[in-house]
Amino acid sequence: MKLILRDIANKSIKSFTFKRFELYENFRDEFITFKNSTTANLISENEKINSHELAKLKLLLEKHNIIFSNIYSNNRETVLSGKSLKINSTFLNIQDLKHQITADSSYQKKDILHKGTVRSGDRISSNGDLFIIGDVNPGAIISANNNVYVWGKLSGIAFAGKNGNKNASISSFCLNPLQLRICGIIAIGPKEKPKVQYPEVAILEDNKIIIKPYFLNNDLK
Repeated sequence: MKLILRDIANKSIKSFTFKRFELYENFRDEFITFKNSTTANLISENEKINSHELAKLKLLLEKHNIIFSNIYSNNRETVLSGKSLKINSTFLNIQDLKHQITADSSYQKKDILHKGTVRSGDRISSNGDLFIIGDVNPGAIISANNNVYVWGKLSGIAFAGKNGNKNASISSFCLNPLQLRICGIIAIGPKEKPKVQYPEVAILEDNKIIIKPYFLNNDLK
């Protein structure tokens, strides 16, 4: 299990590795109070963590001005425990989880690739681009600092440009979202299913979200 701390610029501050969840008590004294906003990601492999344990860690982090931002786990009970505390919690299969561990540990790769359906209640967030190979069901939320790409049906909520990137876009083979958001601009999806049979992309133009056909090498600027 690994706890990753990052500053407001998403740069590494510190990371802690421990085998049993209770052992976080051993490094609690190493936390310092940060003046700037700091976030923490917990990556847990093959471990069931209940909401009481997560609540204790969340409280400890908050006392040191650290926001418990994300949980990544291949244990569904751990993910449900995180969601019950309103922590962004994502279920990943073991292969994607190992990739997430490598990405977070090295701080070299910001993009996330997810293979498979994103089900209702699931949340996936990327510090770079987010690539989904599969469908995004209603009730699922996906987000990225940069662009969102869905190789499948996008029926949930998608948020691109979380870090203020106005050139961010959201594209899908079948764009039928409940809601789209780019930076601070929000658009509600259509009530009727789209009739088009080609990929589409949502971008910002004149502070409005517009949807266009998506073509390879399409210049979105």
